[in-house]
Amino acid sequence: MIYQLTVFLPNEPGALTCVSRTLGEQGIQVLALMVSSMNEAAIVRLVCDDPERASETLTERGYYLTVAKVLALEIPDVPGGLATVLQHLVSVDLNVEYVYCCPLPGRTVDIVAVSGDPIDIKLHQAGIVGLSQDALTAADAHDA
Repeated sequence: MIYQLTVFLPNEPGALTCVSRTLGEQGIQVLALMVSSMNEAAIVRLVCDDPERASETLTERGYYLTVAKVLALEIPDVPGGLATVLQHLVSVDLNVEYVYCCPLPGRTVDIVAVSGDPIDIKLHQAGIVGLSQDALTAADAHDA
């Protein structure tokens, strides 16, 4: 599993720009991003190459955020590839909370948040092995 940051922002012009600029100035690469907004608030989910430093940097700048473990799964790049992987999760009674893309050159990697304890045991039963933070970062650096 890897670490994802969820940053809570006001839904106003420039808010996401400030987060992106802050991370960029610190040399932190955003590997995957999902933004959803609700009226006056926005939820930004980020996977970064250095989640610990990203969390520290944003917290120091006054942003409210949480850190959670999520799966980084390489998905077969064929029609129905995602459905096949999701079926393995369902087969061990894991619920998919949300999914978003992590674009890496030549690979299809999705970020998947699941619930249903004990997650590690159920993932093992399903034969699901997610990419580690190091593998995800190395894949991005290698293909860049």
